[in-house]
Amino acid sequence: MEEVADPPALGGGMQAEQPSGPLEPPPSPPPPAAPETPESPEPKQPSEAYARQLLLEEWGPPGWSLELPPRLSWKLLLLRRPLYRNLLRSPNPEGINIYEPAPPTSPTQQPLETLGNFTGWYIRTEKLQRDRSWTVKQQCVNLLAQGLWEELLDDEQPDITIMDWFEDSRLDACVYELHVWLLAADRRTVIAQHHAAPQTSGRGPPGRWVQVSHVFRHYGPGVRFVHFLHKTKNRIEPGGLRRTRVTDSSVSVQLRE
Repeated sequence: MEEVADPPALGGGMQAEQPSGPLEPPPSPPPPAAPETPESPEPKQPSEAYARQLLLEEWGPPGWSLELPPRLSWKLLLLRRPLYRNLLRSPNPEGINIYEPAPPTSPTQQPLETLGNFTGWYIRTEKLQRDRSWTVKQQCVNLLAQGLWEELLDDEQPDITIMDWFEDSRLDACVYELHVWLLAADRRTVIAQHHAAPQTSGRGPPGRWVQVSHVFRHYGPGVRFVHFLHKTKNRIEPGGLRRTRVTDSSVSVQLRE
């Protein structure tokens, strides 16, 4: 399912175009370095029964249950909370609020990495003809490292929801692309994929935010990684590069009722 919408109170819409044929996943970005954990007094841990009660109340309807494999504990799940949260790092690196039009900018010669906190993103530039280029940002999410487990992914196959917001910058007919692959343990075998290259209507004031979303369902067993990649269009102008901004990117996993 693909959904395309505008944020509340902004109005408008767009049409999505699907590239023809499957695409091979790009080489996986290097995994981010594990952050150093400062030494601190160990916090008081809840009991296994209390952790189970909290998570079942949070994740499911009354009377609902979820079986865990013997190697996994409810206390560990309570700490990691792998469901119903954004699994991407730095989802809003430039600190832009989607409930207000994208703030005006001038062409800049500063590298994108200097304009915010892009921790976790692998960034490159893809040059096009004339004065255009793509900024390509990608992350590869390790679902098991985030706290999910094989039996849940293979047997229950919870929904995997992708969401993103891009600026209607009017720099070209198409200023944004989304490419997502669900990958097996080898990070190369593609189990499911989704690609979108939406074009906005060109109506209304520029700078509004446009939403793109997709939900993977019934994708089959073996999914261990989600490779998220989006492209945003740039145009060279006097004084530097004018960019299309993007924000509030997300990858999340939800149980189906």
